[in-house]
Amino acid sequence: MTATDTDTPKVRLDKWLWAARFYKTRSLAKEAIEGGKVHYNGQRSKPGKVVETGARLTLRLGWQEKIVIIDGLSDRRRGAPEAQTLYHETEDSVKRREDQAWQRKTMQAAQLPPARRPNKKDRRDIRRFREQNGL
Repeated sequence: MTATDTDTPKVRLDKWLWAARFYKTRSLAKEAIEGGKVHYNGQRSKPGKVVETGARLTLRLGWQEKIVIIDGLSDRRRGAPEAQTLYHETEDSVKRREDQAWQRKTMQAAQLPPARRPNKKDRRDIRRFREQNGL
C-alpha cells in the first residue's frame, strides 16, 4: 500500500448515501441504486462502487431529482449537520426543484375540492346516472 491508499478511506456508494442521510437504511440505498434511481457521474452503477470526492450524483427521491457533488467521504452515519458537509447541491438542481414544487402547488390549487361530500340521495343519483349511461 502507498501513503495515498491509507490517507483516503474507500467508501461504497450505498454506505456513503446512508451516511449522508439520503436514505434511512443501507438496504434502501442499495435498492435505489439497483433500481436506477441513483446515477454516479451520469451512469448507473452498483452499490459497491467506490466513491470519490468531486463526483456528481443524480438522485431521484420521490417527485424530486437532486444533483449533488461529493465534498467529503464518510462511512459512519452521524448527525444531520455533519452529514450535510459531505456534499453540496448544484444551483441548477435547487432552482429546478423549486420550480417543480411551485408548479405542483399551483396545479393543486387549480383543482377545487367539492363543496361537500355527497349525501345518501346524491349517492343514489350518481349510481342511477352511471347505470343509465353504462359507466
